[in-house]
Amino acid sequence: MSSSNVTAVDRLLDIFEAFQASQRPLSLTELADVAGLPKSTCHAIVGTLTARGYLYSLTRPRSLYPTKRMFDVARDIVAKDPFVERMTPVLERLRDASRETVILGKRQGDAVVYLQVVEGTHSIRYSAKPGELKPLHSSSIGKAMLGCVKDAELKDWLQGHALPGITLATLTDPEALLADVQQGRKLGYYRTLGENVDDVWAVASSLVLNKETFAVAVAGPKHRMEGTMAECARLLVAACSFILRQSQSRP
Repeated sequence: MSSSNVTAVDRLLDIFEAFQASQRPLSLTELADVAGLPKSTCHAIVGTLTARGYLYSLTRPRSLYPTKRMFDVARDIVAKDPFVERMTPVLERLRDASRETVILGKRQGDAVVYLQVVEGTHSIRYSAKPGELKPLHSSSIGKAMLGCVKDAELKDWLQGHALPGITLATLTDPEALLADVQQGRKLGYYRTLGENVDDVWAVASSLVLNKETFAVAVAGPKHRMEGTMAECARLLVAACSFILRQSQSRP
C-alpha cells in the first residue's frame, strides 16, 4: 500500500474520530478544524461518505453527522468475530466473579491491542475501550505476551527497544523487566502495579487458540486490588483454563 493510500485512510478515520470527540453535528469548516484537515481534503472525503450513505446533511444549521451505516457495518463484522464472540461469555462471568474490569488483548507489533473490554461492576473502576493500544512493557497483557517469547528472543527485544516510563512505576530497566516476566511465567500470571496507569493494578494470563496467542487481564484500582490480587489471579487462571478446554472440545 502506498503512503498516499495510508494517508487517505488516516484522514478518513480522523473524520469519524472528530465526530466521536464532538458528539454533535459539525459544519464542513468545523469538521475540517476538529479533524485537523485542509478544508478541500475534508470536502472531498465528506462527498464520498455522503454518497455512500455514511454521512447525512442538515440544512439548519448547515452541518453533517454520521448515519447508523458505519455502526451497522461494524456490528455485523464484530458479531462474526471467531474469537471474541466465543470468549465474551466467559469474560463476563470472570467480570461478575471478580467485579473488576476484564480485558481480552492480543499482541500487535510492539503494542497490545484491546479486542474486548467488559467493565467492572464498581462505580470506581478501570475503564478502557476495544481498539486501544497499550505498550508491551508496561501493561499486564503486554507482559503476558512477552512471557510467551523464548528468553533469547525476549532479551534481544528488550535490548533493542526503548522502555519509556509511562508512569513513575513503569519498569524501564531491561533486566528488571526480564526478571518480572520470568517471575510471571513461574506464577502462571503477570502483574502490573500502577505501571501503565497510575493507581491501577492488573493481572493477566495468556492462552493459545488455533495457534493464535491471546491474553486476558483483570484490572482495577490499587485500593481494591491490593487485597484481592491473589483471588483475581485464581479466577483469571481458571477462566483461561476453561476457555482452553472449551476450545479443545469443539469439533
